[in-house]
Amino acid sequence: MTSTASAERATLTAPVAGDQAERAMLGRHEDRIAEPLPVADLARAALARLAALSSALSIPRDRRARRMLQLQLGLVLYGISDGMILMSGLGANPWDVFHQGLAEHIGLPVGTTVILVGAVVMLAWIPIRQKPGFGTLSNVVVVGLAMDGAMAWMPTPHAWWLRWGEMLAGIVLNGVATGAYIGAGMGPGPRDGVMTGYAARGHSIRLVRTSMEITVLSAGWLLGGTVGIGTAAYALLIGPLAHRFIPLLAIRPKKRIAQQDMAERDMAEQDTAAQAARAEKPRRVNAGQLVSENC
Repeated sequence: MTSTASAERATLTAPVAGDQAERAMLGRHEDRIAEPLPVADLARAALARLAALSSALSIPRDRRARRMLQLQLGLVLYGISDGMILMSGLGANPWDVFHQGLAEHIGLPVGTTVILVGAVVMLAWIPIRQKPGFGTLSNVVVVGLAMDGAMAWMPTPHAWWLRWGEMLAGIVLNGVATGAYIGAGMGPGPRDGVMTGYAARGHSIRLVRTSMEITVLSAGWLLGGTVGIGTAAYALLIGPLAHRFIPLLAIRPKKRIAQQDMAERDMAEQDTAAQAARAEKPRRVNAGQLVSENC
């Protein structure tokens, strides 16, 4: 009799408990619906993330539309100029000679070798404190696509004067494109980052770029890459062209933005100095205590 009554009570209380739990869940759901969406908080968080991403990718705060346009235009022209040099049939640029020779030795496609060499070259950024930017990422994608597109529709010249004209025009256009995309101030490509890093330390762009091209050309030739008169012409001319067009096409920050950046750098240096002084003070106190204890 007792067990029957207990079973009946359990049967009656189970639906009641279930109803209470369901009502509590519905109440919480209604409270969430009634609460206003934190639009302002979400907007602030999105802007903060966007600012952090811009800082990480070295995107300047002023004239962004102009910088983006010049960056993409410069990269497209860079790819077209590379295609013109190749289509002239008088030799590739020194880096492509190096990629070709290295690919034959390691047994990988030339495209894969280009990516691997770019990654290794970026390791050289570490001692010269170069940081990749949006332009670095765009360089990897846009130049190759523009080069493939240009070579798809560009006719192959047969007359010697047309071949020489296309080669020289491609080299000059490559110098202009280098100045345009680096001058946008959104980060150089993997190989140009070495040049700009040493140039920022006071070295001549002309000297650094020419030395890099001759070194890479020599290594590519020793590895078995195909060298032509256009390769040598590119190695000798691209340094002076980059030296001319990078300052000429550089987008300089507005005076107000430059002053803000200078003030922020000064504040950061002051904070660093203050932290170093605070860290040094306890060591001096501890040293004094040790002397007094020993005495």
